[in-house]
Amino acid sequence: MEKDPSCCQEGAKMVPGAGLGTEGTETQVRLQGTSWGKQVRGGCPQDLTSQGHLQLDDFVGAHPDYNEEEEEQKYFRRKRLGIIKNVVAASLAGTLTYGVYLGLLQMQLILHYDETYREVKYSNIQLEDIDHKVLMGINVTPVAALLYTPILIRYGPTTLLAGTVHQHGHPCFPDAHPGRFFGTKWAMFLAVGIYALFVSSNYWERYYTLVPSAVAIGVVIVPLWASMGNYITRMAQKYYEYVNYKEEQEKERVPRDACNAYIIVFQTVFYSCFHLSFVCAQMPMVFFLNNYLYQLNHTLSAVKHCGTLSHGTLPGFNKTVLQSLPRSVNLIIVESALMAAAFLAMLVVLVLCGAAYRPMEEIDMRSIGWGNIFQLPFKHMRDYRLQHLLPLFIYSGFEVLFVCTGFSLNYGVCALGLEKLAYLLMAYGFSASACSSLALSMLHLRRHIPVLAGAIIHAGLLVMLFCWAPEPRHTEQAPLLYSIAALWGTGSALNKTGISILLGMLYKNKERQDFIFTIYHWWQAVAIFVVYLWSGLPMKVSPRYAPSHFRTFQAFWIPKLAVSQAKLSILLLTLVVALGTYLWMERKLAWHVEYRLPRLPRPRHKSCGYRYLEEDNSDETGSEGGSDREDSGESPAEAAPGVELPKEDGEQLG
Repeated sequence: MEKDPSCCQEGAKMVPGAGLGTEGTETQVRLQGTSWGKQVRGGCPQDLTSQGHLQLDDFVGAHPDYNEEEEEQKYFRRKRLGIIKNVVAASLAGTLTYGVYLGLLQMQLILHYDETYREVKYSNIQLEDIDHKVLMGINVTPVAALLYTPILIRYGPTTLLAGTVHQHGHPCFPDAHPGRFFGTKWAMFLAVGIYALFVSSNYWERYYTLVPSAVAIGVVIVPLWASMGNYITRMAQKYYEYVNYKEEQEKERVPRDACNAYIIVFQTVFYSCFHLSFVCAQMPMVFFLNNYLYQLNHTLSAVKHCGTLSHGTLPGFNKTVLQSLPRSVNLIIVESALMAAAFLAMLVVLVLCGAAYRPMEEIDMRSIGWGNIFQLPFKHMRDYRLQHLLPLFIYSGFEVLFVCTGFSLNYGVCALGLEKLAYLLMAYGFSASACSSLALSMLHLRRHIPVLAGAIIHAGLLVMLFCWAPEPRHTEQAPLLYSIAALWGTGSALNKTGISILLGMLYKNKERQDFIFTIYHWWQAVAIFVVYLWSGLPMKVSPRYAPSHFRTFQAFWIPKLAVSQAKLSILLLTLVVALGTYLWMERKLAWHVEYRLPRLPRPRHKSCGYRYLEEDNSDETGSEGGSDREDSGESPAEAAPGVELPKEDGEQLG
């Protein structure tokens, strides 16, 4: 039989023992027990190619025990555990950051209040004036935060640096590209770092260290809490995606409001941890400062009136509160412990918190341009849902600062002494942390019920505070004061947790959430600024402002020209307005009244780059064909006739 020369030439091209397989990998195609000589001498090996493919499949193919579905379940289980880790880490970082900030500020204000401390240690630097400017920097600066917070969250200094490096080139970073950095996590890390900077500035208390760091704190207050709220809500949405990954793979239409349960749980976990910051803030006072304080008979010796009878912040309080001055070494130890906690919060955010968005989503969100990002918070406030929630945002800022200043000083310290201030605020913090779990009732009840319950608790307490003024230096009133603090914490927990959950339910589009939470926390900052301005006002309207026939009801009467002169009157009026507008919003949603949402500009991608090489890219915003009308950036008022209105407000008022 004549041999086929072409076949033999193919066989000769095979290098014995080391040939390149079909996948470009180096493969052994020699069969054991078979000599190449015999195959070539006996003719062309007809089954050589098929046998080589069999051995190649054994080498690069799937393992016989490999279960694709089981591995997929393990992968998404790890993803879900990562989401839980992110939420716990962000909650811990927020607790440490705010606890350190409040604790240090409280300790320093008490020390600087003492005349002896100021004269002995800082006689020539006018410490009272510095403290006034520090408080002004913290409370006034956030008023401008609406102008820059969304840009800071979406861009951040790191992204701007990357854009500069990409444009001009850098020998150390030749492959740097703009937009490869996350914005939400970076904003959180930057803000926590500035809080740590504020702590470090107290090692050397001078005007040029304290005031600039206080202004920096004011700059990042709104970005920190807006990015935190956005981060927790986004984690809830991602957790839902990882739980229902099969529906996502099969492109099934998911039920509307399906992720609401995870938003409720995650926001509850966050606020349960966050309210413990009020407890952590009292640790410097409990373990350190209380050892140096005078008893109440000395500090309250000149105090004549408390509660609603007082004017300003505890008039008559003794200017000397320290019976002995703390040593500088002890102060440095306490500040170092606080600095270590702030640095730990930075590490927690940097190491344990993952990115809120995928890199492709971050790029899409930034690429709409600076101008649009700047305008969108203002445009979103045209939505009647936000307009009706604005009084609730304002009251949320009023009430937390009132309990930390007005109630704790004019009621608590006035009756129990400065040494009990820490325990009063700890009662508030423990109660708020524990009662944040009551927001889980939203899983079974309509969403307005917890918010309504918190408002009713606060309204009852405000009416009680209107009518009651504790006696100075009477410690027998302690149980009642601690009960009021605990009940106020319950109302605060329901208020703050309920608002964050409500915003997550109403605005599920991930491209809108940073704008929404910025608006919420900006109005809170404005309310805190107003509380800072009214610190010298009386607790309620003086009888001389009321007509004679209204003297009996002077605690509830608010004259037209003296509204700003009554703290409790402003609080109660704001609460009533906030509750009414919120219930009216729920009623309008139940009636399916159209709300107005601004269009989100489509991402503007360059024709060349490291990602966007095609005109129709599957990563573009809106390319997934989401079922939610809001996710497509189209408002209900602008939808085409005949299109069903969005029903994302499924929980309605009965």
